[in-house]
Amino acid sequence: MSAAEPPQQIGFTVAESTPRFPHDPKPPSGAPNVLAIVLDDTGFGHLGSFGSDIATPHLDALATNGAAFNRFHVTSLCSPTRASFFTGRNHHAVGMGFLADIPLAYPGYTARLPRSAAALPRVLRDAGYSTMAVGKWHLTPRGQRSAAGPFETWPLGIGFERHYGFLQGDANQWAPNLVCDNRYIEAPRRPEEGYHLSEDLADQAIRMVRDQQHGAPGKPFFLYFALGAMHAPHHVAPEWVEPYRGRFDRGWDEWRQAIFARQVEEGVVPPGTVLTDRPEWVQGWNELSADERRMHAREQEVFAGFLTHTDAQIGRLLAALDAIGHLENTLVMVFSDNGASAEGGKDGSVNEHRFTAHVRESMDDNLAAYDDWGGFSTYNHYSWAWAWAGNTPHKLWKRYTWLGGTRTPLIVHWPGRIAKPGTVRSQFAHVIDLMPTILAATGIEAPDLVDGVAQQRVDGASLLPALEDPAAGEVHHTQYFEMLGSRSIFHEGWKATTNHISSGVLDEEELATGSRRFDEDRWELFNLGEDFSEAVDRADDEPERLRALTELWTTEAERNQVFPVSDGMLDRFAGMIFPLWPPGPSQTYRPGGGPVHDESVPLLWGGFRMTAEIDAAGAQTDGVVCAMGDRFGGYALYVVEGVPTFTFARAADALHVSGDTPLDVGRRTLVVAYTIGHDATEGRMELFVDDRLTDSIEVTGMLPLALQHGGAGLRLGYDSGFAVSSRYAPPATFSGVVHFVKIDTPGAPTPRPADEVRAALHAD
Repeated sequence: MSAAEPPQQIGFTVAESTPRFPHDPKPPSGAPNVLAIVLDDTGFGHLGSFGSDIATPHLDALATNGAAFNRFHVTSLCSPTRASFFTGRNHHAVGMGFLADIPLAYPGYTARLPRSAAALPRVLRDAGYSTMAVGKWHLTPRGQRSAAGPFETWPLGIGFERHYGFLQGDANQWAPNLVCDNRYIEAPRRPEEGYHLSEDLADQAIRMVRDQQHGAPGKPFFLYFALGAMHAPHHVAPEWVEPYRGRFDRGWDEWRQAIFARQVEEGVVPPGTVLTDRPEWVQGWNELSADERRMHAREQEVFAGFLTHTDAQIGRLLAALDAIGHLENTLVMVFSDNGASAEGGKDGSVNEHRFTAHVRESMDDNLAAYDDWGGFSTYNHYSWAWAWAGNTPHKLWKRYTWLGGTRTPLIVHWPGRIAKPGTVRSQFAHVIDLMPTILAATGIEAPDLVDGVAQQRVDGASLLPALEDPAAGEVHHTQYFEMLGSRSIFHEGWKATTNHISSGVLDEEELATGSRRFDEDRWELFNLGEDFSEAVDRADDEPERLRALTELWTTEAERNQVFPVSDGMLDRFAGMIFPLWPPGPSQTYRPGGGPVHDESVPLLWGGFRMTAEIDAAGAQTDGVVCAMGDRFGGYALYVVEGVPTFTFARAADALHVSGDTPLDVGRRTLVVAYTIGHDATEGRMELFVDDRLTDSIEVTGMLPLALQHGGAGLRLGYDSGFAVSSRYAPPATFSGVVHFVKIDTPGAPTPRPADEVRAALHAD
């Protein structure tokens, strides 16, 4: 080629050099941020803006400057309400007819959100939003919560880009079972160092928003902030409880009357509302002894301090949004997943795991823990009478489709977009209406197809008309309810409700009055247009209307996959969906990984042989070989000054077997064996060191089916959170070497269906 000739360009054309910019989605101009704050087990009358004298100033300010809905409804249990919020569909229609802990092979109860109901975070993310979830999840079915997933039902699997919190329905506020994105993690601090879950969740939410805005200034975000509060355990530091000392000494009857008086005065309930009666089987305050009153008052003092502390963490998050100039363009929704919880039974509980371990509550045990109620030594819950009072003016509580279970506070705050701020909205609303409201507010349409899958119809309707005009007409005219056999139907101002009593809570099974057979259920009828609290039964006066409503319930139930109906899952247990990859009867674990989720560990209650291979340094050996759970329910194999010990902590006691001399130097084999008798209520536990029996005890009563309601992780070579035994203090890092821990079981007996249901209910 001569110098005068231009260089040749091979394989290059002008057309191929034209830039092709990606069409990344971007929300409509001015689209607001969305903040959903979900409280747990918070009753209609618990917040200051709904008549309570418990201090909730930050939530009250949202109501004063926004809108409080006094006819807002949920499903009466956690997982179903959350499924309805995320999808805008009725909970049975998206497979969440009960809790995620018990997936069943019936369409309405699979505990898996279908691809035909793409969740709100996925819809918003596809439209250009950042999506973040912080806190409680409880939408991942049992068998899918291990470190191996599958992760399609975890937060990141349904459309969130970030998640920090816990997967199950319950968490120890001092030492939770934490997840970050798709992995289990340890808490950033120990309880003794001042850790509290609600504070940690607020910290993480604030950090996520700051990081998101630093990375994409002005990009709208959806933040799902779901606290573990006010679910038991009611854990809070003493300084939050102290202001309430003595405040509840007058008892639940008078406290409920005072709430109702404020509700009437402040317009939370309409004129003419009737305060429903206390159930005859729930004890009156005047029926209690002095010691019982002292203990019950303490239970409510701690609950109140926990609620005020929770409000303070919400206030921190709101202040952080305000500080970066984003609160003004944020649509905030606050609601509770169900009414107040009565799982504490008539006495309350010092350790809520007692119930699922077949241990009755004890007022003496409660009184013994009086000074530390809500502290490190308790896993506490209050009496069902306080739950009843917290749902003022309604009947009953969580798990029932009476208004006490389904009508909860809803507060909507959106500066400049809500007409007549501070005005109560009285339109009938349901949790399925919140997704359509958010989409309407953001200017985003619900998609017809997602990943090529046709989307099922959205059941809810937007509440924007009610935000724009307090006197706007109803948009939600018909709504069925069903939970554990409790059934009701709302239609154009009227509501019919059954008197069915479900199984699962021991005190209710023994004391509650009502029907326990579907063929004996009585439907009661209420004109909610005139009877706000569901107090006056009109069934005898309006038999034709009642018949039409019950037929409508059946129609809605068939359309939404409600059948088969059960009051405790006992008759549907044959449909239980078991894990695809269960741990089996034998499994070996080695150090170097994260906590092993309890669903990946064989159940021990039917007998086991635990073998640990370690290197010991004689009498100087110390620390944990392996541990799962804590003093409220768990087990640990550990060494103190060279002497090995195994402790199994049950809900009301602890079993110990120990070595008799320090370990010799070198490789050692430790074996713990537990065998049961024919009826599983008697057994023997033994400890062997190098095939030599060193200790043996008789075991009376069963080992628990569920160690921890919130799940637990098996740790090798250390422990975290609370110890199983006071004989060691976490982290108690093992000073020798743990080679492996092997667990062999004979194949545990199939759990009784009643035990499964009770464990699930107390975990929600």
